[in-house]
Amino acid sequence: MENTNKPSSNKLAYIVGGVALVVIAVILFFFISHRHEYRAVVEEMTEEKFLLTEEFQALALDYDSLHSNNDTLNLMLEQEREKITHLIEEIKTIKATNARKIREYKKELTTLRGVMRSFVVQIDSLNRRNEELTQENIQYRKRHDEIAQSYKELEEVKKTLDKKVEIASQLETRNIETVGLNSKGKTTKKARSVAKIRMCCTIQKNVTAPVGLKTVYVRIQRPDDVLLITSKDNVFTYEEQEINYSASREFEYGGEDVDICVFYTAADGELLSGVYTVDVFVDGFNIGTSTFELK
Repeated sequence: MENTNKPSSNKLAYIVGGVALVVIAVILFFFISHRHEYRAVVEEMTEEKFLLTEEFQALALDYDSLHSNNDTLNLMLEQEREKITHLIEEIKTIKATNARKIREYKKELTTLRGVMRSFVVQIDSLNRRNEELTQENIQYRKRHDEIAQSYKELEEVKKTLDKKVEIASQLETRNIETVGLNSKGKTTKKARSVAKIRMCCTIQKNVTAPVGLKTVYVRIQRPDDVLLITSKDNVFTYEEQEINYSASREFEYGGEDVDICVFYTAADGELLSGVYTVDVFVDGFNIGTSTFELK
């Protein structure tokens, strides 16, 4: 009985061993096959992670190229740049096999690209508006310069007209006569006998000259060009300077001819023999000049 069952047991053991070998072989085959497939998938996902990183870096460069004159927009751009930099650092730390995170980053990349396109549109719009404003400013400056030039020309014309009016309104004299008077009021040509010098003239009619109370100033210069004065404080304005005068007198001018006389009291020994020069001034203008001689 023992000898009869022994061959059957051996045969069964061989069968079981053979089946086990076949199963092991199949398992080993599938393991090796899936291992190659797994490696291929990992390599593919690693490449995808690398490309995704490059796309984020390219997007960062695109954001760096965006500039605006708007402070608020520049702040928003800077925030997006910082966000992209942070995402790039995150991508570098995740495993290539983390498909879920890879998908999330791809979605975020699409969103950021959309945001960038929005920024580009806004910046282009602002740039166009800035160009329009620049052109408007250029036109404004041009117009301003033209107006300023026109104003300058009008000022020059006004000055010319004012000068013409001023000249036209300037009073004039005629019949200037200057003589020496002795202490008795008689005319004399002897210098040592002259007590006073009298200058008489006619202020001529001028309808353009302003009427009213005026002052006539007389300057008398000796033959040695010394100005006869009674006080250094006796001054009037002529050509924007304060100058001395010998004698003065107020008179009422009504636009018609008016005869006036002005007197200068000479000090003892002040007068010399020779030709004297007499200048008459009214309203800041020299309106007449004449000479007289003392012996």
